[in-house]
Amino acid sequence: MALDQDFWNQRNVEQQTGWDLGEASPPLVAIFDQIENKNASILIPGCGNAYEAQYLLEKGFTNITLIDIAPLLVKELQEQFVGNKHIHIICADFFDLEGQFDYIIEQTFFCALDPSLRKAYVDKMHSLLNPQGILTGVMFSQPFEIEGPPFGGTQEEYERLFADQFILNFSASAHSIPARQGHELKAVLTKR
Repeated sequence: MALDQDFWNQRNVEQQTGWDLGEASPPLVAIFDQIENKNASILIPGCGNAYEAQYLLEKGFTNITLIDIAPLLVKELQEQFVGNKHIHIICADFFDLEGQFDYIIEQTFFCALDPSLRKAYVDKMHSLLNPQGILTGVMFSQPFEIEGPPFGGTQEEYERLFADQFILNFSASAHSIPARQGHELKAVLTKR
């Protein structure tokens, strides 16, 4: 199965996005509330319905970039945020993206990628971050029995994957919704 733009377009049309909470994820809200620089450049890859971007805008952030591979979803986001100069929306493959960001937000993007792309994900994240940049967000801390997406994993696996290029800080997410409590890790990964 190819996890390409046609796949994600169809998943969105059929609303087969069980991870979509209908609002900004509480663990991410807690992270955002700690970012003091409202002008920091923030990237949200695989942005989906972009509830987190809406929250950031409401909190006064001024430099948000969204990227998603699903053209129908991106068109809806462009209509939703039309005329907003604080948000830049891109329809493209994340691995083709160029630029530098202060923060990259992980919010169900990693788990949506085929696990064979995880090393490429780490490399690309590292290249997109400014020298003092931070990759932060939440990751599932459990393997899943059914074939994804989403694809799960363990803290030990993530530590092996990220250790060469990032200073690691994984911890149990204190703000997960009840259904995800004990199954999400908060990640704050600083570029080496």
